[in-house]
Amino acid sequence: MSQTEIIKVPDLGGAAQVDVIEVMVQAGDQIELDQGLMTVEGDKASMDIPAPIIGTVSRVLVKVGDQVSEGDDLFEVTTESSKSNDVPVVSDTPQEPEMPSNAALESITVYVPDLGGAAQVDVIEQHVHVGDTIALDAPLFTVEGDKASMDIPSTASGVVTEVCAKVGDQVKEGDALIHMQTQSESASAPVVAENTPKEAVTSPDVAPTEVTMTIPDLGGAAQVDVIEVHVKPGDQIEKEAAIATLEGDKASMEVPATHSGEILSVHVSVGDKVSEQDAMVTVKTTATQKVTQEQVPTSAPKKPAASAVQQTPAPSQHTPLAPEAMNKISFGAVHASPSVRRFARDLGVDLTQVKGSGPKGRVTQKDVQSFVKGVMTGASTPKAAAPVAKTMTVDFSEFGETTHEPFNKIKRMTGKHMDFCWTTIPHVTQFGEADITDMEAFRQEHKDEAKASGIRLTPLAFITQVLGQTLQEFPHFNASLDPSGEGLILKHYTNIGIAVETPNGLVVPVIRDVMDQSIMSIAEAMGDISKKARDGALTANDMKGGSMTISSLGGIGGTAFTPIVNAPEVAILGVSKSYMKPVYQNGEFVPRLMLPLSLSYDHRVIDGAEGARFLTRFSELLGDIRNLLLV
Repeated sequence: MSQTEIIKVPDLGGAAQVDVIEVMVQAGDQIELDQGLMTVEGDKASMDIPAPIIGTVSRVLVKVGDQVSEGDDLFEVTTESSKSNDVPVVSDTPQEPEMPSNAALESITVYVPDLGGAAQVDVIEQHVHVGDTIALDAPLFTVEGDKASMDIPSTASGVVTEVCAKVGDQVKEGDALIHMQTQSESASAPVVAENTPKEAVTSPDVAPTEVTMTIPDLGGAAQVDVIEVHVKPGDQIEKEAAIATLEGDKASMEVPATHSGEILSVHVSVGDKVSEQDAMVTVKTTATQKVTQEQVPTSAPKKPAASAVQQTPAPSQHTPLAPEAMNKISFGAVHASPSVRRFARDLGVDLTQVKGSGPKGRVTQKDVQSFVKGVMTGASTPKAAAPVAKTMTVDFSEFGETTHEPFNKIKRMTGKHMDFCWTTIPHVTQFGEADITDMEAFRQEHKDEAKASGIRLTPLAFITQVLGQTLQEFPHFNASLDPSGEGLILKHYTNIGIAVETPNGLVVPVIRDVMDQSIMSIAEAMGDISKKARDGALTANDMKGGSMTISSLGGIGGTAFTPIVNAPEVAILGVSKSYMKPVYQNGEFVPRLMLPLSLSYDHRVIDGAEGARFLTRFSELLGDIRNLLLV
């Protein structure tokens, strides 16, 4: 049997009126329990209003731009009575669910648990209301301090009879959060004991010269994930400085240093799972300090009672992010709840790049969704994340003997730059061929003449000058994106970078003003920079100011490859090994020497048609170098 019910604005935590900023459903839509219906925003927070019932939307009673208050009508929904009777509707006065007649009821209070030393924290989300039936460990509130955000779970199951806090409040350890009724069987364990603040005592002992800092009290959690390590051996740190960031299912927290000094060794790494008292770092202290300890009972060890409040519960059951990705995505300076952090990790979003709209710049789930939407539509461009090693952590020694070979400085710098280029530039690669039969014949005629002058005349010299001419005709290739990403900086010079392989790695020196040079002078300049590169004598200025880069594998082999654009340039030309090919000309097949070409470019700047025209024109000029005399 169908019936009509009205969904109303729920408790807004004291806010008088809030703005409707998004309506997610329309008349005729089927809605599920807890599905987001609309988003409202006040002075201190934005929130999604979920569906409290299952049914079909028959009328939408609000629109974007309206202001609404608690109790206002939002949606008219048609429900099946068999589905709606079990679910409390926001519009009705919450009713306490019936308890078994033989069950004794007990009123208990859930308090703010141990906050790890924080004096006060902000209430940023409220998950329960009067009349709600909640289960053990269900989240009640999300609170946030300077170093951590955490969900506060329920210490028992039952019915909420009073809510003592609201969004925007500041609370401290021991403050009452909710009053609830629970059956005596589930309330038998003492509730307040675990919430009672522990007394800190100062020992007169002097800290040793070398101190090993350990994982602090995790509220009973067996293991939590290390998602970021902020220090390395040799670093100087101050007391209270962040050492590492840990995250469980309902809370993330930064672990602060208990001493000042120099880091001697780091015992944890990103991806590790740690428990209370595990070693984190060893520090050589720089000053005499008092050691502060928590006074804890020495009789019986704490057991995980049903009412024990956990600051950081057991790790999440969802599939964890790979260690390298966790290292890449840094949350240290971001205000966001654990659920939003998990949502961002699932989408591969770096929260440091997301602008928060919540209190104190807190990032909400809607902010993450808007960021992803902006990137997908091209409305925004993500900043480059710090490059990381794209590899899994595997102990290969268990399969046989291994040797570790560290990268030299050039390889490290090249790797970082290539990671930046690949992850920030939307690449497109087009392939083509140029007939260089006539060019090669001309080069062979003048090769000995050049050699007598001490110059090695290679095909690359011809390719470089032809590329310079092609850049003159296609100025968008001789450009760079401006810092805003909304325009181009057109270059009125033509400097060509040449990728050079050296014993220490790949470098890209630049030949300047190729349009003012002859092919012979370009060949001479190539010989000079190649020698400097192999001798390790290149300076930073030798590798700056390029218009476009050539990566030539012609002396090695291959038919095609995908070169990576060398930012801040917007295109790169790849050259493979030339080969003889039968080409149909004038009614017959004739052998022609063909040069495979691979043109990669930034698709934000250059579209496919322009890329094809560029490659066609380059091939025409290279196919008959007499064309250069006519332009």
